[in-house]
Amino acid sequence: MFYIQSIFCNQTQAMAEHDTDSDVAVTSQVQTQVRRPSMYAVVMHNDNYTTMEFVMYVLMDIFEHNTEQAYQLMMKVHQTGRAVVATLPFEIAEMKVEEVDLLAEEENYPLLTTIEPA
Repeated sequence: MFYIQSIFCNQTQAMAEHDTDSDVAVTSQVQTQVRRPSMYAVVMHNDNYTTMEFVMYVLMDIFEHNTEQAYQLMMKVHQTGRAVVATLPFEIAEMKVEEVDLLAEEENYPLLTTIEPA
């Protein structure tokens, strides 16, 4: 995903006279710069209530990890207390965290995910 930023430069005005009327012509040059969006880490935190199976489900369903990746991340969360489960642009990271929060609330789990600058 890239953001496109347009910068206007070298704007000139040319005056042309026709009898008693005058026309104004404006020419612009546009320089386009493409830059990558800032990335953010989605961090999943351990708690004593959310089941490992539910964490695996979230990692596979919301973050689209395969079974092996989900298992490794789930174990890292379990053993170290937290793990970065995705690195995404802010808007997408925010959307994923909201999805996790809604699903965890539906299932009555206190699973916490947060967003940090990557």
